[in-house]
Amino acid sequence: MNNLVNRFLHYVSFDTQSEPEIEKIPSTDKQWDLANYITDELKRIGMEDVSIDDNGYVMATLPGNIDKEVPTIGFIAHYDTSPDFSGKQVKPIFRENYDGETVVLNKELELEMTTAEFPELLNYKGQTLITTDGTTLLGADDKAGIAEIITAMEEMIADDSIKHGKIRIGFTPDEEVGRGADLFDVDKFGAEWAYTMDGSEIGELEYENFNAAGAKVHFKGKIVHPGYALNKMVNSMNRAAEFMMAMPAEKVPEKTTKYEGFYHLLSVNGEVEDTTLQYIIRDHDRQKFEDMKVFMTKLVDDFKDKYGEGAVVLELKDQYYNMREKVEPNIHIVETAEQAMKNLGVKPIIKAIRGGTDGARLSFMGLPCPNIFAGGHNFHGRYEFVPVESMMKAKDVVIEIAKLTAEK
Repeated sequence: MNNLVNRFLHYVSFDTQSEPEIEKIPSTDKQWDLANYITDELKRIGMEDVSIDDNGYVMATLPGNIDKEVPTIGFIAHYDTSPDFSGKQVKPIFRENYDGETVVLNKELELEMTTAEFPELLNYKGQTLITTDGTTLLGADDKAGIAEIITAMEEMIADDSIKHGKIRIGFTPDEEVGRGADLFDVDKFGAEWAYTMDGSEIGELEYENFNAAGAKVHFKGKIVHPGYALNKMVNSMNRAAEFMMAMPAEKVPEKTTKYEGFYHLLSVNGEVEDTTLQYIIRDHDRQKFEDMKVFMTKLVDDFKDKYGEGAVVLELKDQYYNMREKVEPNIHIVETAEQAMKNLGVKPIIKAIRGGTDGARLSFMGLPCPNIFAGGHNFHGRYEFVPVESMMKAKDVVIEIAKLTAEK
């Protein structure tokens, strides 16, 4: 088994699930285990200026090996996994020479992926798939990206015939809870531009994404004995249910596609006295995004008018914006990645992200940062898988981008 696959399999053995309700960075102490391991690994393979700061941001340098001056570029990935599904005790399953039929993840639990429900499987007939056993996510988002970047650096260190300028790499915590770029030191990183290796299927190249906000709607109630509750009890869960029903029924992830925005109800936590609804708000168009926030604010105000000022409280916070406005003036960095894929026989799929990456935030912090495929599918759940061949191509794209940048 090659270095890339071995590396990836080792990384997914670390439980690095992040936690949205904890404000520190990293939000979970267990993320440090992989961060420290990666730091040591970078030193072992010969990277220079290897560092890890007090918040778990890992950076390192591959010095250039050419005489002329070329731009310093960067590659970035995150090591936390989604809080939505367990990443503990991941048991990856290899499926060599995939036959194009239904993939049985777990016979005992009767969990499977059919090609009718997951038609993307058919794109990988004859390839080697790495899947879950159905009880956890896999962690290709974004441990595949980390493995691809580090393996690319290792190969360039070993082969001096690969000509490249100075390259900076960085690995971040807490991307999955929207805080991966909060404390990223762009000046210290020192690249003119970078790429996040955090996309999905082979060929993806993205330089526009959703504008995003997070919302928490808190409902207050009053509890008394149910036998004596007439005109006294206020059940906050009922008010929360009323609020959910007043939200646009068609403007949800499962009923929207492409550039269409949505409200996504992430969680409901409630008792009679207190209930909280947690939403994310997404749209590619900035004005439509602002209008969506206005709609939710107005709905909260209507509930206050109906039930009283203290009955409902809204916490609304912007998370990131569409990177297109920052990347487009530097469109050559997208064109370089596109050319790298074509040189390797990969068809570029230039599309908008129906979500975000660290790159979206970093682009607004002065580091233009498009997103490149890491190869996985169905992130954040039991149906996640990654083709080995896609990971190999992603690693090759990193090297090809470095070569093309050095040639200009």
